Amino acid sequence: MVSLSRVVHAPASAVLDVLADGWTYASWVVGTSRIRAVDEAFPAPGSRIHHSVGAWPFLLDDETVVRGWDPDRGIEMQARGWPLGEARVRVTVVPSPSGAECTVRLDEDASRGPGRFVPKPLRSAALTPRNTETLRRLAFAAEGRAGR
Repeated sequence: MVSLSRVVHAPASAVLDVLADGWTYASWVVGTSRIRAVDEAFPAPGSRIHHSVGAWPFLLDDETVVRGWDPDRGIEMQARGWPLGEARVRVTVVPSPSGAECTVRLDEDASRGPGRFVPKPLRSAALTPRNTETLRRLAFAAEGRAGR
């Protein structure tokens, strides 16, 4: 499991708003090229974001399924990216005592497919820079919503 966190200079509600808007997924998740559709029920458990990964013309269509949603704490998803496999991803948002900022934690690990068989140090070496940038983009999106 790769776990990273970042202080976001926006209220937790701004981060949760970004997480609840499936159409923003491609703007903050590194590797997602475009969103093809978002289920109307998103972010309810079982709902899906239909996305593409890669770069044109080498795009692969896949999806991410919500496994859990707490409107006060965050989201848990099963992200698909075949042929590499699937990953369990959890984004947890913890407000600061003042409420003006929050800490966002991103936990991810391979759960199905060939990615599971990559040794943990190599998975971590690949996921850490990617997820650092994902958290940076998520922070920018939330801070933008909060007018910061």
